[in-house]
Amino acid sequence: MPRFPVDFELAEALTSAARQLHGTGTPDDTLTAAVQLAVRLLPGAEHAGISEIQRGRLRTLAWTDEAVRFDVDSRHGGCEPHPDWDRLWTTPVVRTDDSDADGGGNALSGLGLRSALSLRLRADRRRLTVLTAYARKPHAFDEDATHVGRLFTAHVSLALDSATVREQLTEAMRTRDLIGQATGILMERLTIDAAGAFDSLVKASQRENVKLRDLARRIVDANSGAQGRGVGER
Repeated sequence: MPRFPVDFELAEALTSAARQLHGTGTPDDTLTAAVQLAVRLLPGAEHAGISEIQRGRLRTLAWTDEAVRFDVDSRHGGCEPHPDWDRLWTTPVVRTDDSDADGGGNALSGLGLRSALSLRLRADRRRLTVLTAYARKPHAFDEDATHVGRLFTAHVSLALDSATVREQLTEAMRTRDLIGQATGILMERLTIDAAGAFDSLVKASQRENVKLRDLARRIVDANSGAQGRGVGER
């Protein structure tokens, strides 16, 4: 039987992973699929997690198991699981070959995680999102694992952007419909036109310091409840 070149097999695996990532419904689903796929795709990986660093706080957004779920506030003396994560603001990859080197004493070493491969997913002025693969033996991740990891995170980033846009569009449509319903209720209740009803809604939102969609939902829910009571009374 002829053997396919490794690059071809890798391309097939990444294509399959991309299909699974783009088939997810929400950004959270995309992140969950990504950590599961990372363990299957990255040579040497035993665990994986996706973490976000924002305003000095680190929290894990998705994880394969509780061993790699971190929630740390560095401003209050928290022990970050990866001492070099700050480098990911400027470089796409940070690799830990042995967390026990130099005496250990860090979060990874304490958990028995000797190797880590951290790959940047997103970075802007305020927030850094990182996918990290972990292993219990030292020097688990080589250049091949790093190469596969960088290709994989490119697919994850694209799928995450796509899922985020879909979620935003869906929320925008829901918000539009909700505001439209609230506007209609106010038109009937106050005997005003659409422009006047919307202006009234905006002013009430500003006055009460409540988001427009939340105020609209409150009006719609109150109206639905009133109609329900009216039906029951009849």
